[in-house]
Amino acid sequence: MTAPRTPRKVFGRLSLPERNYVAEALRTETVGGVLLLLAAIAALAWANIPAFGDSYESVSHFHFGPEALGLNLSVAHWAADGLLAIFFFVAGIELKRELVAGDLKDPKAAALPVVAALCGMAVPALVYTVTNTAGGGSLAGWAVPTATDIAFALAVLAVIGTSLPSALRAFLLTLAVVDDLFAILIIAVFFTDSLNFAALGGAVVGLVVFWLLLRQGVRGWYVYVPLGLVIWGLMYNSGVHATIAGVAMGLMLRCHTREGEEHSPGQHIEHLVRPLSAGLAVPLFALFSAGVSISGGALADVFTKPETLGVVLGLVVGKTFGIFGGTWLTARFTRASLSDDLEWADVFAVATLAGIGFTVSLLIGELAFEGDAAMTEEVKAAVLTGSVVAALLATVLLKIRNAKYRKLTEAEERDEDLSGVPDVYEEDDPAYHLRVAAIYEKKAAEHRRIAEEMEAARLAEVPGGAGDEGDGPA
Repeated sequence: MTAPRTPRKVFGRLSLPERNYVAEALRTETVGGVLLLLAAIAALAWANIPAFGDSYESVSHFHFGPEALGLNLSVAHWAADGLLAIFFFVAGIELKRELVAGDLKDPKAAALPVVAALCGMAVPALVYTVTNTAGGGSLAGWAVPTATDIAFALAVLAVIGTSLPSALRAFLLTLAVVDDLFAILIIAVFFTDSLNFAALGGAVVGLVVFWLLLRQGVRGWYVYVPLGLVIWGLMYNSGVHATIAGVAMGLMLRCHTREGEEHSPGQHIEHLVRPLSAGLAVPLFALFSAGVSISGGALADVFTKPETLGVVLGLVVGKTFGIFGGTWLTARFTRASLSDDLEWADVFAVATLAGIGFTVSLLIGELAFEGDAAMTEEVKAAVLTGSVVAALLATVLLKIRNAKYRKLTEAEERDEDLSGVPDVYEEDDPAYHLRVAAIYEKKAAEHRRIAEEMEAARLAEVPGGAGDEGDGPA
């Protein structure tokens, strides 16, 4: 007889290498997310304090760069087109690693985050479209609420102090990686008006040279950084959004290890560049993109204009139900069962957290309503509002379950044998149990020694030993 097939678990325990990678990546992203949060607050304060409001506009629109190369850009454009290329370079490496060594390598495991990400982009776009069709608004901003900002989401987790289990954190990270890929495709396909084929051809040639150098094993930042800048400049002048250059170069890096390698080149470079992306590039972009004027009237307009209302509803309602629905349907049709430690309410809370769409949503908002400064500012306000509402809802939902999360996290991190590896990954190893037994035997021997010394001291206080009743103290 064939043994009954064990149903696959959704959000089950990660493999140890995947867990370690996710922990390191999230640690950097969390720090970057806090910096991003501070940058957004600083931008809002800078733009709304009367004494400094004009200076924010002056700095944001200050132009510099070589005019002859078509790169005389404003500070805001340098942040959006230049610094975000670093962010998407890291996203490209993350995606490549997921495809060759992470969860996306296994088609069955990849189905969940991919379907969840697609539903988490399609439903917000649908919500925006329906809202604006009914309200007579512009459909140009349909892509604004489709993005998830992993750094901002992790900053919220850091601020509220929730102990989200590693499986849910990994799902959120993988979801954001897939989300970033489709966001790049949306930008490339829908926000490229005209093409300069000479510049585009030059960028493609540059990418081919980049790929050949990598395959030949050429090393040295002094080779790749100048080449990367040339590729970026050509891509910018081609009419295709310059961040495409970043993700293309990231996807070209080798992310699997060879014999004798502890880390692949992609992982090594990601380790070096991720702090630059999370700690500098994204916060500076936020500083020069999130500075919108806020007043009671402006906030009221967010909920009355179809374009801005569509963005808010897309982020808060569309993202939540899109991701949750995609996850539930995938589990339902693949006959997978939810991990015994979790409930669907936990998945719903994480889906709500994914409604924080900040960095890429702001970028797409600028591209969607380019040339309409007033609408661009209003859409930015809508992105901020929707992200804050999603963050508040997620905070409430996650706090309700935080006591259980803390117990799960403690169980995941317990290391009784002091091996440096959590016990849950060693329970099938006899050597682990022998190490734990030795530790407890040593503790037992120590307690026996202490008990014997205490007993001997007690007896020493009584003359003649324990049997002489009525005698006074020695």
